[in-house]
Order: sequence, then C-alpha cells, then structure tokens
Amino acid sequence: MSDRIVLRRMVFHGTHGVLEQELREPQPFEIDVEMLLNLQPAGVDDDLSKTVDYGQVFEACRQIVESTRFRLVEALAEAIAHEVLAGFPLVMEVGVRLRKPKAPIAGTFDWVGVEIWRRRGG
Repeated sequence: MSDRIVLRRMVFHGTHGVLEQELREPQPFEIDVEMLLNLQPAGVDDDLSKTVDYGQVFEACRQIVESTRFRLVEALAEAIAHEVLAGFPLVMEVGVRLRKPKAPIAGTFDWVGVEIWRRRGG
C-alpha cells in the first residue's frame, strides 16, 4: 500500500535517557510518523471518519513524549508506534523516526535517533 499520512518533525520536550541530567532537564525530541492506510474512501467521500485525524495523532505523540519516561529512544519509538496502531484502527502500518538532537555525546553531530516500522498483526 502506498497511501500514507505523514506528520513530519513534530517537536516535544521530554525527560528520556539513562543519565541523571537527561531525567532532570527536558530536552527536545523530533518525531516523524508515517501511517499507511487506504485513503481512497476518505478522498472519494470527503469524509474525516474514513481516515485518521492527524491532530489526534499529534496529541497522542505529545502525550507519550511529555508525560512518560523511558531510558531508551527505542522504547519511546515503540510506545508511539503501539499507540498509533492501537488507537487508530484504519492504520495498517506505522513508521516512527525519532531524533534526539541534544544527546549527551562529546562531539559534533546533528542528531542521533532510531527509525522503526510496525505492522498491524505483525
């Protein structure tokens, strides 16, 4: 399936990490979410109930990043993917790209992160 809804570069602040400083001081997390689903019914009927409300996806991501705490960005990405698949039954597959631009690494870099893809029933 090639139809997709994309939310690109959402930025939320959270306290995720393994170091004490990361748990005390919120830092930015940049998130992209891609959801694969059949968009034809919504496009033909111009009907929001036949697609995914991306405002609700945005709020679900915000809630996870800002009100939970994970040691690993892998776990944060998994939580987001799980919530999208559980909360939005039309989504057949979801991709989550999570970037941590202020990771505590001594050196020059743009960001560190993960990308995962999860499929319904898989």
